[in-house]
Amino acid sequence: MVEKVLNTSCAIAGGGPAGLMLGLLLARAGVDVTVLEKHDDFLRDFRGDTIHPSTLEVIYELGLEEEFLKLPHTRAPKLMAEMGGQTITMADFSRLPVRNRFIAFMPQWDFLNFLASQAARYPNFRLLTGARVTEVLEEGHRVRGLKVETAEGTLMLRSDLVVAADGRNSVVREKAGLDVESFGSPSEVVWMKLSKQEGDPAQTMGHAGPRQGFVLIDRGDYWQCGYIVRGETFEEIRQRDLEEFRNKVRAVSPLPAERMDEIQGWSDVSLLQVRIDRLKQWWKPGLLAIGDAAHAMSPIGGVGVNLAIQDAVAAANILAEPLAGHRLQDAHLAAVEKRRLFPTKATQKLQLMMRSNRRKELVHEERKKGPPAFIRNIARFPLLAHLAGRLMGLGFRMEHVRTKSLL
Repeated sequence: MVEKVLNTSCAIAGGGPAGLMLGLLLARAGVDVTVLEKHDDFLRDFRGDTIHPSTLEVIYELGLEEEFLKLPHTRAPKLMAEMGGQTITMADFSRLPVRNRFIAFMPQWDFLNFLASQAARYPNFRLLTGARVTEVLEEGHRVRGLKVETAEGTLMLRSDLVVAADGRNSVVREKAGLDVESFGSPSEVVWMKLSKQEGDPAQTMGHAGPRQGFVLIDRGDYWQCGYIVRGETFEEIRQRDLEEFRNKVRAVSPLPAERMDEIQGWSDVSLLQVRIDRLKQWWKPGLLAIGDAAHAMSPIGGVGVNLAIQDAVAAANILAEPLAGHRLQDAHLAAVEKRRLFPTKATQKLQLMMRSNRRKELVHEERKKGPPAFIRNIARFPLLAHLAGRLMGLGFRMEHVRTKSLL
């Protein structure tokens, strides 16, 4: 196998929303960028498919809105929940101060392919697929690049900056020795596909069933469904009969009971282990972590994707000029963390509060069959749905594109 050396200004590990958005923004500003994606393509199921209003605003600011919205997608101006046989509005986006007041549901591979194709217009952008990071290259106390395994051999990617955007199981943050702080105990969501048929609920995304234990997402010709595991682990469920699992899902699903017969085996479901964590420090000399590599979130509302995109925009705003001028300093990396730390902490705190309230209620037998307190409060005070829509749709700090395009 041949060993090659490639020099670049910014090496981004991870071709997800954070990595590709940052790659596009930096390339657009004249920075030489290389994005590494360990898979050969973006075709993987059960990835975050929510495009939030804040992300749609970024796409508008890039001048790409018209082309982007031509891609197949479904729109949710509201998110709904079933409570006591009635449907209530959990989050309402109709009053947001942005152009597109809805969440767009789009297969993530379409979103990523779109970002990659836009970035490819710039000669200083390259995307390497099937490129697996194996080592972080350090000289003295500074990160200088990445060692990457590809089908053609080993690549030594030398760079002024390495960005870890390779998700909640980040290889880069592990190899770089960044310390992670975990919050709360992990939970599990089991994802599955079920057919969409006449008479099904008329909603784009919703939470349904007792204790809101089921997530329903309209994917056009099928439902993407998530069953929230409580009181046991998925591994314990797997040790028993598949029909018992189907019955558990039937108990919380708004779909007809016979629809669960479509799950023929354990290979028809996919487990997502949910944890909430955050790096104690997002950077070290020559390296910065963003998105899930810096802060893993609960998948509720798809806010992890939203925060990842906002991280990328903030990072590009702060880093583009020093990277283009080869004058990057540690203070620039610290500035990115400082900018994004408050919205990250606030979002995680809110998610932990919601999880804590649910667990407290499960202790009381008389409330076991009711929805969580925050759902009941939204039902009682509809204005809270607009507040929820703002927090979910825009986050605690919305970022805007400040970089200028060279084209």
